[in-house]
Amino acid sequence: MKLTFIYLNFPFWRAEVSRIALFLSGIEFENKVILPDEFQRVRVDGKLDDGTVIPHHQLPCLIVDGRPIAQTGAIARFCGKLSGLYPKNDDLLAAQIDQVLDLATDITVLVASTGRENNEQEKRQKREALADGELARKLSIMEKNIKPHCNWINGDSIGLEDIAIWRLMGWLSSGSIDGIPVTILKNYPKIQRVCSNVDTSSKVQEWIKLTYQKNYNRGNYG
Repeated sequence: MKLTFIYLNFPFWRAEVSRIALFLSGIEFENKVILPDEFQRVRVDGKLDDGTVIPHHQLPCLIVDGRPIAQTGAIARFCGKLSGLYPKNDDLLAAQIDQVLDLATDITVLVASTGRENNEQEKRQKREALADGELARKLSIMEKNIKPHCNWINGDSIGLEDIAIWRLMGWLSSGSIDGIPVTILKNYPKIQRVCSNVDTSSKVQEWIKLTYQKNYNRGNYG
């Protein structure tokens, strides 16, 4: 099976959840990175400059033996089943993983919506209000649903949901989103613990060294 994963040069959770799942299990794939100007053409034309079809005009996209798969969740579940990080015969566990991925999407959409504001001061104010309001509420929900003294969100080993939350929380706490404080996770020790466990995993560290820019800010989990 030939796999090509297509995304921008940015380790966002929507891409990392699948790429790292494959990498952790030693599944070979081409990590194809495109530039922002080509991405803008993808959004219009639905294909790369080399003619590769991107069916939903958005990224990430996974090409499997020449056939494209769109949407973060669909790609993550496909890669998760290949890698053993998403169950094939346990519908309950699959649903428990899905609910975390869906919550990650909800949080992403919530924060991204503030980017439509053109006035920088008003944008910052909206994000500050978000950090104290709806974002805090969603993080509290996530915290409540992680079992005490567990290293991972579900089960006894790293899963898709742990990888997704690690990168999402890294983005939120990195200081790169004006108005969202780097201390956003200070009241959520269980989220911090999961993120730290992913971040210090030897295979994840190997992936970071291979693909992340030197001194890339992966977030604040303490």
